[in-house]
Amino acid sequence: MPSTNPPAPAVTIAPEAAPVASPPPHRTPASAWVLLFTLATIWGTSFILMKKGLVVFSAMELGATRVTVAALLLLPFALKHLPQLERGRVKWLVLSGVVGTLIPAFLFAYAETKLASGLAGVLNALTAVFTLLVGALFFGQKLTPLRVLGIVLGLVGTVVLMLLGGSGGAATPSGEGNAWYGLYIVLATAGYGVSVNVIKNRLHGIPPLAVTGLLLLYIGVPAVLYLLLGTGFLYKLQHVPGAWTAFGYITLLATMSTAVAMVLFNKLIQQSTALFAASNTYIVPIMALAWGVLDGEAFNLWHLLGMVIILISVAIIHRAR
Repeated sequence: MPSTNPPAPAVTIAPEAAPVASPPPHRTPASAWVLLFTLATIWGTSFILMKKGLVVFSAMELGATRVTVAALLLLPFALKHLPQLERGRVKWLVLSGVVGTLIPAFLFAYAETKLASGLAGVLNALTAVFTLLVGALFFGQKLTPLRVLGIVLGLVGTVVLMLLGGSGGAATPSGEGNAWYGLYIVLATAGYGVSVNVIKNRLHGIPPLAVTGLLLLYIGVPAVLYLLLGTGFLYKLQHVPGAWTAFGYITLLATMSTAVAMVLFNKLIQQSTALFAASNTYIVPIMALAWGVLDGEAFNLWHLLGMVIILISVAIIHRAR
């Protein structure tokens, strides 16, 4: 997975030894709910955009392009705040960027070479499960028996989707898919869980735009080098029919689902709790499945059952005390 924080000055970061997390808010502001639904809509559309980008580009090219474009978009903001950043925060920015953005960009793209985009969106709901797990293991989050039940149900729903639901059929980019590719998404959501907790507990007080721009700056450098020197991205743009259209989908994905959404998400984390921020996963699967069905992807009762089980697990995690 209170009163709004006062406007933060330019990046001012307390020493690492000082506490950085604010106490849990008592009341979620209306602005946090608006951010939540906006994010869910944006991220629910991202899976179909990845699918369209994979028509021409490989998973590695898509992942590198996504990170590169997002990093370039926010580069001015990153350079503005970079001189004011204390060294003690750099490692947390790099950790959040690598496990919460860079690696998932490749894992999701690779999974969708064999997995229907709608099912990828459903599995994304596991973010709330891993947010709680990581919070309990490393950040003092309370792990009650009811929340353990939620975690177990989330894993059961995942197994139902991958063992019984299938991949989504021939609508995947490469034809017949392999549902076990969903494990790549499970790993990506684990990274999201780490990132959410790091932002909430180690990067509190940094303006959301600064957090996003800086972490993209650190991971954008290796992404752009790999894209230009280690892939056939430039060749495809020049010679492969439909490459510019696919690049347009990836650019839209990078702009909205990575750059803009990350800023909004970091702001949401600072206005609420890590678990509340991760609860956008209630809506994302519905949006993702809707886009998939419109694009001709299969949706059966096993898919529905798996989604319901996962969403029930998320509900238990968020409501359990």
